[in-house]
Amino acid sequence: MIRYRLRCKSGHEFEAWFRSSSAYDDQAGKGLLDCAQCGSREIEKALMAPSIAKPFEPAANLPVQQPNRPRFGAQLPAPVLEKLRQVRDFVRQNSDYVGDRFADEARRIHYDEAEPRGIYGEATLDEARELHDEGIEVHPLPRLPDDAN
Repeated sequence: MIRYRLRCKSGHEFEAWFRSSSAYDDQAGKGLLDCAQCGSREIEKALMAPSIAKPFEPAANLPVQQPNRPRFGAQLPAPVLEKLRQVRDFVRQNSDYVGDRFADEARRIHYDEAEPRGIYGEATLDEARELHDEGIEVHPLPRLPDDAN
């Protein structure tokens, strides 16, 4: 995957991900790109600073979460919690549950060995880091306070 900073003819800048630079060229050539702010289809690449990978920081150096800290979402306003709940439910209803095979299935999809589709399941922290290192974008589903009930 490759990320480009793009700009429309009105000067609005935004970022977009593409499978490859040729995928960007193909979509731009067919007029498939548009600005979310103004709808312009006159899109060009904008100047972008290079992204330099940082060395991986082992978990031992990360701050330890205190046991008495509130769980994620405990102090979020009700409308925000409801939106997060809707996002989680949408993913569950519109994606295939692959259980603990998540990392393997995400790789198969990324490397075009399986049909592209939405999936969700379980992955260890190490598996998630390995996927990230391979350029495979994954995100955790929101855990909400009522999930523990």
